[in-house]
Parts: sequence; structure tokens; C-alpha cells
Amino acid sequence: MLRHPENTPTDHNTHPCRSASTRRSNRELIAFDLLRLSGTDTTGWPYRRRRAALESVFAARRLSAPWALCPSTIDADAVREWLTWASVGMEGVVFKRLDDAYRPSVRGGRNTKSARQARRSSAR
Repeated sequence: MLRHPENTPTDHNTHPCRSASTRRSNRELIAFDLLRLSGTDTTGWPYRRRRAALESVFAARRLSAPWALCPSTIDADAVREWLTWASVGMEGVVFKRLDDAYRPSVRGGRNTKSARQARRSSAR
């Protein structure tokens, strides 16, 4: 996911989790899955393995702004908290099965919008 200034809420820049360099450029690449690794197709791997590999890439390369690793959890309380983050641009939460391989053009997970996003969608 690539965020761009036109799609970034005006109050998003003030969130303390944003680094100074990201605020200056106002662009970030948010990685949430890994489909290739060093020339290897990882789409057949379960999501749990792809996610672990993605986290390893971020750690090994010490990636920072404009790169961002999308948060991931299996903790229901954390998910409930994330759904309150609409004021900083959080649109919702995607649920993926940990043992599923990546399937192009197939929605295998479940999406839940934040309350603010749900109101926006219903108003259209």
C-alpha cells in the first residue's frame, strides 16, 4: 500500500508514530505481505511463513521511513484498539488465515472497517 498526500488525513501528520522524515515527504510504503524473496516465489507459503520472512527482511535491512511494516497480531484486544485509530488514517483491519497460501485475485480474508470508515462508506 502506498499512501500519498491527497489520501492522507490532515491530522495524520501529527501522530507520534510517524517519523520526521516520513512527515516531510508525506509518503510511505506500507508492506503487509511478501510475494517474492530474493527471486523466490513465496505465494505458495502459508501467510504465517510469508509474514515471518517479511519481518526478517525489515530487521535485516533495517528498513525505516518511507518503508513501514503493517502491524500484525492475533490478540483480539489489540484489534479492537486498532479499530479506534481512524483519526490517524486507519481504514480497517484485514483478517488472514495464518495457514493460507496467497491466492491472486481471491479475497480469502475478512475485512472490518473502522467506525469512521464505515460511516463514510454508508454516506456515499
